[in-house]
Amino acid sequence: MTRIRITVTINGAVVERAVDPRMLLSDFIRHEARLTGTHVGCEHGVCGSCTVQVDGSPVRSCLLFAVQVDGREVRTVEALAAERDGALHPLQEAFHAEQGLQCGFCTPGFLMSVEPVLDRVEEMDDAQIRALISGNLCRCTGYEGIVCAVREAARKMASPSRSRPGGAS
Repeated sequence: MTRIRITVTINGAVVERAVDPRMLLSDFIRHEARLTGTHVGCEHGVCGSCTVQVDGSPVRSCLLFAVQVDGREVRTVEALAAERDGALHPLQEAFHAEQGLQCGFCTPGFLMSVEPVLDRVEEMDDAQIRALISGNLCRCTGYEGIVCAVREAARKMASPSRSRPGGAS
C-alpha cells in the first residue's frame, strides 16, 4: 500500500511521517509521536478516552485517520503538563482535589473534552457540566467527583488572578 507523507503539529512540535492511509490518529499519536497520554478504549468513538483537540476542538482520535489532520494542529493531554515551577493546570488540580479520577484511564479524554470550553466560560451549573461530559465514559468514579472538579476548575480559571490564554486576564 502506498504511504502518504503528512505533517502534523502536536503540542507545538512538528511531526512528519509517511503513514498508511488507514492509520488512525490515535495510533499516530501513540506510535509515531510517542505520546501515550491519549488512551484507546472502545475504538468506536463511544467512550471518549481517546479525545484530543484538533484546531482547538475536541475530537475522537479513534474516528479520524492521521491523513485527515495533515497540516493541522493537534493538542493532547501532554499539553496540559505541569508548568516549570511544578504547578499543574487548574483542571488537573481540580481533578486531583475533587477526586475526579480513580484509575485514570478515562481522565485524559475528560480533560481534553472540557479544557477548551473552560477557556471560554466563567461559570457552569451542574446540568451544563453533565451535558459537557456526556460523551465521556468512566467506569470508576460515579461522575460526581468529575462534575465537582469541572465546577471547581471553571471557578479557578475564571478568577481574575489567573492569566487567561492569549494574554488576557
